[in-house]
Amino acid sequence: MLGRDAIAARIPHTGRMVLLDHVLEWDAQSIRCATRSHLDANNPLRDPGGLPVWAGVEYAAQAAAVHGSLLAGGAPRLGYLALARDVRPHCERLDSIEGELVARVTVVHADPAGAIYDFELTCATRVLLTGRATLMYAKVSA
Repeated sequence: MLGRDAIAARIPHTGRMVLLDHVLEWDAQSIRCATRSHLDANNPLRDPGGLPVWAGVEYAAQAAAVHGSLLAGGAPRLGYLALARDVRPHCERLDSIEGELVARVTVVHADPAGAIYDFELTCATRVLLTGRATLMYAKVSA
């Protein structure tokens, strides 16, 4: 199981912006990552009303970034969340959810330029947010 430090080495964020705590499982098609960072009063995505469910898109994007890195042999890949679509919330705030959040992303399409993932954010059996994320990888200069 990969922990927070291994996740941080694979995404373009540092400090509290590393939202995922550990990888539960992964294969060539999907990854499941878990966290309790939604309960952190200093979560960088919080607003005065708490942590909106829309922040879950970033949790999913980070899971997708970790997955892409693992598929590339563990090397971090610089990329960007280019599009989130068909996003459906099933709650208002994440900070009101007790327990561990699980971000599951599944590859819909991947090529050298980027990847499309379906995502689902859950707590136990409760679905909190679903959608589709498109990641574009930055070109690396030779």
